[in-house]
Amino acid sequence: MNDHVQNPFAVAPRNDASSALAVSDQARGVAEVQAKLLMAQQFPRDQVQAMDNILNAFTRPRLAEVAKYQFSRGGSEVDGPSIRSAETIAQNWGNMEFGFREVARGRGTDGVTYSEVEAFAFDLQSRTRRQLQFQVRHWRDTKKGGYPIKDERDIYELMSNMAQRRVRACILAIVPGDVIDAAMEQAEITLKSKADTSPEAMQKMIDAFAPFGVSKDHIEKRIQRRLESIQPAQVVSLKKIYASLRDGMSAAFDWFEVEDA
Repeated sequence: MNDHVQNPFAVAPRNDASSALAVSDQARGVAEVQAKLLMAQQFPRDQVQAMDNILNAFTRPRLAEVAKYQFSRGGSEVDGPSIRSAETIAQNWGNMEFGFREVARGRGTDGVTYSEVEAFAFDLQSRTRRQLQFQVRHWRDTKKGGYPIKDERDIYELMSNMAQRRVRACILAIVPGDVIDAAMEQAEITLKSKADTSPEAMQKMIDAFAPFGVSKDHIEKRIQRRLESIQPAQVVSLKKIYASLRDGMSAAFDWFEVEDA
């Protein structure tokens, strides 16, 4: 006869291989984080050097061209740092880790699977972390309807596209605002001083907008002049719009008189 009452809070020990593997993975993950935190404390960022690196990065014309996006809100045009800008700032600020990961998968009531995804940014030096969790439905919309996605590569690409904007938001929530403002100001200066209005550059712009259903006529109608007489400031504005379309921050019909594609 057993004289002891069983503890209702006790967890039955598990000796299966999967449990041991999970414990091992968890311990390895904790050790990796601890090592990164230790390295950040031993080699703290030099803010002056980090700021110089960021400003120097945005003197590169190719980066400056995609540094800012633009979208319409309440009848006015708003711009801000693009995904590429956020990544460049985080890399040069130093002691930062950012990205996204798939947490779990499920199936909706309509039978379509989805992924639970977490986007994050972690300042290892200040130990400040920002994360956003969201769902990505494994579904692709088309003009003729939609269909479920089953190929793992397509699912990953869909998650990556959806996660980029969340990662950007996490980075911008951690990096000091004045650092971001200075980087965007440098990008603006670079763009204005390097704005290329040559026929070759204009053809490249037309080719870049083409996948979004935007033609030369659409662009000329927006800027109210022929491309041959475009001004540097208008080139800067169009590059921001292109960055916005590429990052999924807006659609072509927000800027041009095109059909909803």
